[in-house]
Amino acid sequence: MFGYYFKLGVRNLRRNPALTALMVLTLAIGVAASVSTLTILHVMSGNPMPHKSDRLIVPAFDNGQLEGYAPGEKPDDDQVSYRDAMNLLASGQGERRTAMMGLGGPMDAERKDLAPFIVSGGAPTRDFFAMFDIPFLYGQAWTEADDKAGADVMVLTRKLSEKLYGSANPVGKRVRYNGFDYLIAGVIDRWDPVPRFHRIVGMGAFDREDEFFLPMASATRHEWYNSGNTSCTGETEAGYQAFLNSECTWIQFWFELHSAGDRAALQNWVDGYAAEQRKLGRMKRAAPNKLYNLTEWMEYLKVVGNDNRLSAWLAFGFLVLCLVNTVGLLLAKFSVRASEVGVRRALGASRKEIFHQFLIETAVVGFAGGILGLLLALGALGLISLQSKELSVVAHMDWLMLFVTFAMAIAAAMLAGLLPTWRACQVTPALQLKSQ
Repeated sequence: MFGYYFKLGVRNLRRNPALTALMVLTLAIGVAASVSTLTILHVMSGNPMPHKSDRLIVPAFDNGQLEGYAPGEKPDDDQVSYRDAMNLLASGQGERRTAMMGLGGPMDAERKDLAPFIVSGGAPTRDFFAMFDIPFLYGQAWTEADDKAGADVMVLTRKLSEKLYGSANPVGKRVRYNGFDYLIAGVIDRWDPVPRFHRIVGMGAFDREDEFFLPMASATRHEWYNSGNTSCTGETEAGYQAFLNSECTWIQFWFELHSAGDRAALQNWVDGYAAEQRKLGRMKRAAPNKLYNLTEWMEYLKVVGNDNRLSAWLAFGFLVLCLVNTVGLLLAKFSVRASEVGVRRALGASRKEIFHQFLIETAVVGFAGGILGLLLALGALGLISLQSKELSVVAHMDWLMLFVTFAMAIAAAMLAGLLPTWRACQVTPALQLKSQ
C-alpha cells in the first residue's frame, strides 16, 4: 500500500497548488536555515584524522614567570619554548615527534613572467610528514641528515608548485625564498585538513593554509623569527641566540604515540621532565602539565566557539517555528478532505489506514521541501562562502549533510503532520455522509 499512498500523495500536491507551495516553501526555508548552520558547525567540529586522533598528543607546559602570576589563572601553554622543543625532540618518547614554527616572506620564481610574491608556510621537523599522513605527488620529505644540518631544502604544496612550474615535476630545481636558494625535495599532493589542526596557534583553524615547508633548523640557522604568535614573559636579552634560550613560547609540538594506551607513560615522563626543569630554576609556577589529544586540543583552543553553537540552536528554533506554521497549513489542507475520509471510512477503511495514507502524504511534502531546501541551503552556503576566506573553507556540503537535509525535511514534515493526521482519523463517517 505504500506505493499506492505515495502516488496519492504526489497527486494531492496538485489538488491545492497554492496551499501546497506555501507548505513546501515554509518547510524548505526552515530546513535550509538549519542545515546551513549545521553544515558549517559539522565542518568546523570535524575530526581531520579520525584514525589516529587519540594517538596525536600535544604537551602543555606553563613556563611563565612568577611575577604578576595569580595561582589558578589560565596558563600560557598552547606553545612551547625552543629549549623545551629541542628537549622533547631528543626525548625519544612516542613513535614520532615534530616541532614547527610559522614562516612568511618573498619568493622568487625562475620564470621571468612571474614577479616575486609573498608566501606563508611552516618550518617543521622531518617527522611532520609521516605523522600527519601527508601524501606526496613528487619526490619526498627531506632526509634526517638535512634536519640535523639545517639544509636549505623545501617541500612545496601542489598549488604553489603549479603556480611556479605548471604541471612539470620541480624536484631538483631551486627556488629563492627570503633571499636564499632552496632545493626542492618534494611536492605534496592535495592536503588541506579542516580544521587545520597542526598549527592552529598563529595560523588559525580556517584562516589560511601553508604553501611550503622547510626544516626548522634551516629557519633558525638563518635567524628567522616565528610568523605567528610569540609569547614572552619577563625580560629577554637582545640577539637571536638569546631569543632561542629564552622562555618565549612560539613553537607548536606534537607527539605521535604507538597506541592510545601509551598516554599515561608519556604523562609520567612529562611530569618528570618538568620536575627536572624546576630544579634548574625553570617552570617556577609548578602548574599541572597536561596532554591533549587532537580532539581535546581543538576543544581546548575553542575551534568551535559558543557563538557557533548558539547560531545552530537559533537556526533550529527557526525550524521549529516553520514546523508550527506547517502544522496549521496541514490542518487546513486535511480539514477540507473530511468528506473524502468519511466516504473511505464508510467503505471499510480503518483509522490505521487513513493514518498511514495521510502520514505518507506529509512525507511527500517533506521530500519536496527537502529538494527545495537543499537548493536554498546550497545557495545560502555559496553566499556565506563569499563573505570571507575563513567562511569559504567551512561553507560547503558533503554527502553526509546531503543525506541529513532530506532526512530532516521528511522527518520534520511527518512530525508536523502527526496532529493533522490524527485529527483526520477522528472523522465520524455517519456525520460526514449525512451532511453531504
